Parts: sequence; structure tokens; C-alpha cells
Amino acid sequence: MASSLTKDTAAQGNPASGGKTFFGHPRGLATLFMTEMWERFSFYGMRALLVLYLISGGTDAKPGAQGGGLAMTMATASAIYAVYLAMVYLLAMPGGWFADRVWGPRKTVIIGGCVVILGHLTLAVPGTAMFFAGMGLVALGSGLLKANISTMVGHLYDGPQDPRRDGGFTIFYIGINLGGFLAPLVVGTIGQSVNWHLGFATAAVGMALGLIQFTIGTRHLSPISSTVPTPLSVQERNSWLRKGLIWLAIAAVFYGIVIGTGTFTLNWALIPIALLGLIIPVSVLARIKRDKDLTAEEQTKVSGYIWFFAAAAVFWMIFDQAGSTLSGFAEKNTADTIFGLHFPSTWFQSVNPLWVMALAPVFAWMWLALAKRLKEPSTTIKFAIAMVMIGISYFVFIVPMGMSSDGTKVSPMWLLMVYMIQTMGELCLSPVGLSVTTKLAPEKYASQMLGVWFLAVTAGDCIVSLLSTAGADLSGTGVLAAEAALAVLAGVAIWLNRKKILGLMGDVR
Repeated sequence: MASSLTKDTAAQGNPASGGKTFFGHPRGLATLFMTEMWERFSFYGMRALLVLYLISGGTDAKPGAQGGGLAMTMATASAIYAVYLAMVYLLAMPGGWFADRVWGPRKTVIIGGCVVILGHLTLAVPGTAMFFAGMGLVALGSGLLKANISTMVGHLYDGPQDPRRDGGFTIFYIGINLGGFLAPLVVGTIGQSVNWHLGFATAAVGMALGLIQFTIGTRHLSPISSTVPTPLSVQERNSWLRKGLIWLAIAAVFYGIVIGTGTFTLNWALIPIALLGLIIPVSVLARIKRDKDLTAEEQTKVSGYIWFFAAAAVFWMIFDQAGSTLSGFAEKNTADTIFGLHFPSTWFQSVNPLWVMALAPVFAWMWLALAKRLKEPSTTIKFAIAMVMIGISYFVFIVPMGMSSDGTKVSPMWLLMVYMIQTMGELCLSPVGLSVTTKLAPEKYASQMLGVWFLAVTAGDCIVSLLSTAGADLSGTGVLAAEAALAVLAGVAIWLNRKKILGLMGDVR
């Protein structure tokens, strides 16, 4: 489960860092911990239901499963799911921009939370149009909120060198995974076993609880969180409004013609969004790389960073299929009882955050122990390990896929094993990727580069969406094997070029 976006923002002499504490940390951390936990509860609750709701009533649904869904094929559902995740991470960048230039982090989080609640309530209303409107609102609200909650965690501490800072983000990360763990158990069970739309409404309740918690505890946050660091001038505001209205008008005219001629299909929306999700990350990296203000050393480090970005895109391409390919397999091909206990398939979506909470302390201890012996693997080696692990997870996944091809239900232990391997890869890549991004970022782009890191998620998910719309069977063993081989080859390529990458990284290890 990817960590939330962080910014290296200092709060020198911060009054929020004194007074009552939360496990030895500023009291405001408790407010942000609970807010993020409930936001992730709503997000992952909706994610657990998304694909199952889309295929419910269709040919890809499990016989006897709850109806009332949109009866789509698994391929279409996978494409929609991938585009949705891509947009959540893509919109984190404008979410950070609005906080920096228009509203400030605190106000942006409140607005984002309200938009998320509205989105879930819209999803709770039956109908295809309401579903897509709700999904868009949830993605927009999550983008506004995601970038800024973590920024405010940084505001609680007295600068980047505050010794409590890393521990604070670790506690905050536990909140993310706690919300992700609880959501499928509650929202998934209600949506899958009682009523889909009641499940979506339950996700709205989760976000509402988070927003209430945030407004009550906002007095414990740093005053810096209420400021707008670089407010827009009147001229800039008018320019942005003019550009936005022009692009909106172009889109309205284009889709008006498509709909008016009767040629509109869902692909007219999915494919342009997916292509946009690939073009934007590439163009952002290209713009940074071409920036003549960067020193020769910074240019070299950006070149090194591109290796990590490309690898991460491949990693998230596979990892994020947990809510589509793996979710569909859990619903149709996996036994739903263990030790006599029956459970809905959405519960499998709780496995990854559970593995994260179980394994993260082990990995933290392991890296520290190896570092003391001067044997800790470099960032490039950790990335190579992550790529091989995510590839192995799909090679393992192919085994139960074959076993269930005749309709046999396989043991839940297969998916538990796949998730465990993927989580081990995640722990080698996600926190390491966040760290190396801050270290390799040019000074001019110190804050923006963490947004760039999450564009790797957008790129990976958009590749999945394009594969689905092109007709690739993401549940087929051929495609699974190809994805696994691609990941392993990427890991091998990083390992073979580790010296070259280390050379590009300069003094960063």
C-alpha cells in the first residue's frame, strides 16, 4: 500500500511541537493519524467493492453472487479500476498546488474531505451515471487530501533534522494501513453481503468521521498549516481560469460531437484519460531534465532517478492489480471458508495492509542490523529485489490459476502467499523510493519531486488500463507470465547496471 505523499517542509520553532504528546510526538499527530486512517478507510472500502460491483450481474460474476451491479466484463472493470487509481495519484499534484497557491493545506484537506463524502454518497445512489460521477468526485477529493495530510505531519516538527520526524511518519504510516485493513472487513462485508450502495454509504460515514476528527483537533496543528505559501496573484489567477475554461470548452465540444453522432463508447473516456496518465509523467520528467537552471550534478542525478521511476511504474502496474485481477480471482476461484468460517472475498483486500503492519518492523530491524555491519544493500539493490519479488508473486499466482481452470476452488493460502511476496517487494521499494526521491531531487524541485514519484503509480495503472481496453486478458496465464517476466527482467537490468546507476546518483546511496 503506497505511502501518502510527503513534503520536506520545516516548522522552525513550531508551537505545535510542544505541550501534550502522542506517544512522545506532537499532539497534532493524533489528529492527522485518525484523519488519514478514516480517509484510507473510505478509500480502500470503496476500492474493495469497485470491481466486484462493476461485474455484478454480468457474465464474469460468480454464480449466485449479489446482483444490482453494472454487469460489465472483467476487462472493462479492470480498465475502469486502473484509471480510477491512476487519477487519484495524478490529482495529488494539483492537490498540492491548490494548497501551495490558493487555500493552504488545512483548508484544502477540509474541502477534499467534503468532496470525498459527496462522492461516496453519490455512489450510494443507483445508476451508471451516478456511479461515474461519484467515482470522479472521490478521486478528486482524495487528490486534494492526499498531498496535504502528510505535509501537515511535517509541519509538526522543528525541521527535517528533528529526531522525532521519521518516527512520526512511521506512526502516521501505521494509520494508513490500519484504515486499509479495517475497510474491506467493514465496508466490503456490508457492500458485498448486504447491499452495494449501502457499502458505498458506509465509506462516506468513514470519511465523515475523519473530517469531524480533523476539525475538532485542528487546534493542535501548526499555524503554518493554515497559510498559503505562495499565493496566486490576480493576474495568475485570471490566467489559470482562462486556460481551464478553454480546455473545458474544447472537451465539451469534442465529447458533444462524439455523443451527438452516436459513436460514444466507454473507451472514448478511458483511453484518453489513460494516455494522459502516461503523457503527463513523461512530460514532467522531460521538463525537469531539460531545465537549464539545474547544475550538471543535478542533471546527472535526475538521469539516475529515471531508472527508479521506470522500475516503479512496472512494479505498481502489477501491485495495483490486487483490487482487480486478484480480487476477481478471490471472488470466483478461491474458497470462501477457512476452518469452517465463511467470509466474503473482499476480506482478501485486508491482507496486504496486515502484512505491511506485520513485516514493516522486521524490515526496519533488518536494514538497521545490516547497516551496523556495513552490509545494508544499496538503493539499487533494494529496487532490484523489489522487482524480482513482484515478478515471483505472479509466477506463484499462475499455479492456483492453473489449478482452478476446471472450476476447482483453491485454498485461500495461495492468495495469502501472493500478497506476502508482494508486500515484501513493496517494503523494498515504496519507503526506499520516497527516500531516494528526496535525496536525488534538484533543489528547485525539492517539494514537487515527491509528486513526481507518485506519477509512477499513475503511469503503471494507465498501462494496465490500456492493456485492458486493447483486449488483453489480465486474468490469463499468458499475460500474467509476461508481466512477471517483465518485472524480473527489470530487476535484473537494474542489478546489471547498478554501478552505472550509482555513478549517476553521485553521493547518494
